[in-house]
Amino acid sequence: MANPERVPTEAPETSSRRSRLESRRARLERREQLLREQRAARQRRRTVPWLVAALVVVVLAAVAFFGFILPAAQPIPGVERFENLSREHVVGDVSYPQTPPVGGPHSASWYKCGVYDEPLNTPIAVHSLEHGAVWITYRPDLPADQVQQLRNLARIKPEFVLVSPWSDPPLPSPIVASAWGLQLKVDNANDPRLAEFVNRYANGPQTPEKGATCATGVGQPLPNP
Repeated sequence: MANPERVPTEAPETSSRRSRLESRRARLERREQLLREQRAARQRRRTVPWLVAALVVVVLAAVAFFGFILPAAQPIPGVERFENLSREHVVGDVSYPQTPPVGGPHSASWYKCGVYDEPLNTPIAVHSLEHGAVWITYRPDLPADQVQQLRNLARIKPEFVLVSPWSDPPLPSPIVASAWGLQLKVDNANDPRLAEFVNRYANGPQTPEKGATCATGVGQPLPNP
């Protein structure tokens, strides 16, 4: 009877060597995987601060645009604009089409900006407008507390705001704020448009003589601490 065919068996030494190789390969793969994970983690740590910084920049840009740039680009409700105003220097009185004037022929002198308790010489005040002043005028019967609020507005940009009563002809509203080529009429000193007018147009973009001063000039303003 023939002997049954024997199946070759792997030598123990060869099997042990293969096991060691597989174990080594597994360790190398785990090590490589760990290195890849560490590299990815380092990349994330480097990337996250930049992403956060970019997000902060985007948020700040949005805040600036919607909080400052966009509102500043919108016209203040009620502001009238006047174009083609003469800048000629003249001597003596001038007849102006607006009350108070927003520009036109004016004196060679200008007022030192600040608060006054007497009506100002109109052609001299118009020259202050040319230098970038906002001139806030009010009726003589305006209540004292409102006059004080107008004087407070002069502190926003003290070197470019004039505040004074107006005498004749009568003002078209209790309070009128004027800049070169611009005018706003309001009924009450609490009107928030007044502060916006001062912030935007005191030494603002409409100023014909940008860089000129109203910190000096004729007149002696009242103390306005």
